[in-house]
Amino acid sequence: IVDLVGEVVADMVSNNEKLPIPLSEKKYSGRFAVRVPSMVHQKLALEAAERGVSMNRLVSAKLAIGFYILMVYLEWK
Repeated sequence: IVDLVGEVVADMVSNNEKLPIPLSEKKYSGRFAVRVPSMVHQKLALEAAERGVSMNRLVSAKLAIGFYILMVYLEWK
């Protein structure tokens, strides 16, 4: 894949095309929209209301926990 990326970059340079910004150098706002099935939306809204938090806070916490679990799992493999 490294060779392929090198070939693509060389081709882009030779055609005077602008190279994309590497993902590691991009700035991220911390915001993105996600579409979910209506049933998932309903369950999240109800759980957030029961816990007395915003749905954004609830979903953010669930994503963070899931991400952490995934990273721990991948390190143990």
